[in-house]
Amino acid sequence: MRKNASSPPPLFRADPPVKLYVYDLSKGLARRLSPIMLGKQLEGIWHTSIVVHKDEFFFGSGGISSCPPGGTLLGPPDSVVDVGSTEVTEEIFLEYLSSLGESLFRGEAYNLFEHNCNTFSNEVAQFLTGRKIPSYITDLPSEVLSTGEAYNLFEHNCNTFSNEVAQFLTGRKIPSYITDLPSEVLSTGLACVGPFLSKKQLLNPGLTLLLPAISHSSWHHRDFG
Repeated sequence: MRKNASSPPPLFRADPPVKLYVYDLSKGLARRLSPIMLGKQLEGIWHTSIVVHKDEFFFGSGGISSCPPGGTLLGPPDSVVDVGSTEVTEEIFLEYLSSLGESLFRGEAYNLFEHNCNTFSNEVAQFLTGRKIPSYITDLPSEVLSTGEAYNLFEHNCNTFSNEVAQFLTGRKIPSYITDLPSEVLSTGLACVGPFLSKKQLLNPGLTLLLPAISHSSWHHRDFG
């Protein structure tokens, strides 16, 4: 029986593809509200993960986790970036993740702005393919923090203003669940993968925190000009 000339040799194995799953945690709100709240345009609040060897891998305050692709509570990604392919076998890759989970990417090492899910994706992407993930994702923290001179997302923001005005007008503060949100976020690490309860935990099992609602408060607008 004649073999198809286009068929690969029996021992040939294609290098596994490496995909970057990109999720907008704001579900489009960042694009609409960032000009008002931050004075600049943000296209999204990005969470990323790496998909390789038939699983999705990500990092948060619970450490490194994995699940079937699209298997988190976020559902399917908003976009998929083709990072390339890898010669790294699944066995070597899992050993690499194990070493990361015991060193650079322990759950307690998570930091919302400096060492997060996107830091992990960038590290893993370079290990697998030699390529970095897109800069619009890794540059997001500096974009958020480099806002107006007085405005500070966590320390001096819209809710600080509302609280000040409320006390001036009524002698009462606004609800503490609003004013306490920044400290809650910073004290817990606000896992970028907060909503995820993955089907299997690779390393450092721990409590996965739910992302609290992002609160914005305001007063009825008047033109004081």
